[in-house]
Amino acid sequence: MKLQKMLLTLGTTLLLTSTLYAQDGASLFDAKCAACHVTSRPSDKSTLVAPPVMGVMRHVKMKYTTKDEAVKFISEYALNPQQSKAVCMPQKIKRFGLMPSQKGNVSKEELQTIASWMYDNFPSKGKGQGKGCQAQSSKHK
Repeated sequence: MKLQKMLLTLGTTLLLTSTLYAQDGASLFDAKCAACHVTSRPSDKSTLVAPPVMGVMRHVKMKYTTKDEAVKFISEYALNPQQSKAVCMPQKIKRFGLMPSQKGNVSKEELQTIASWMYDNFPSKGKGQGKGCQAQSSKHK
């Protein structure tokens, strides 16, 4: 009986933690990233100020095949973006410019939560890798 109660408590705690993690990632993204990166396919691309998150993550996942690698890249890149580290097509940098450093706007811990949430949620399940994507370290957003 005691073991059953302990397992139930542990299960409930894990469920709440994972739910809070998802909410924290989404909330942090909304607060720290959504002013530039949209989370849905825009009907009018002329209004974009940065690539949509699903495109960013498609490119990140093409270059970094594990979640740990992708989260590390996003966390480091957001604080110290460099064209030599970028993973998207050159025309994206030409159109949007290099992402400005987010130092002072977001902490490394917040970035890890955001990046983990992004990895888990984008691109949507069943979406392909996209056409014309090149996974080279000299390209990005």
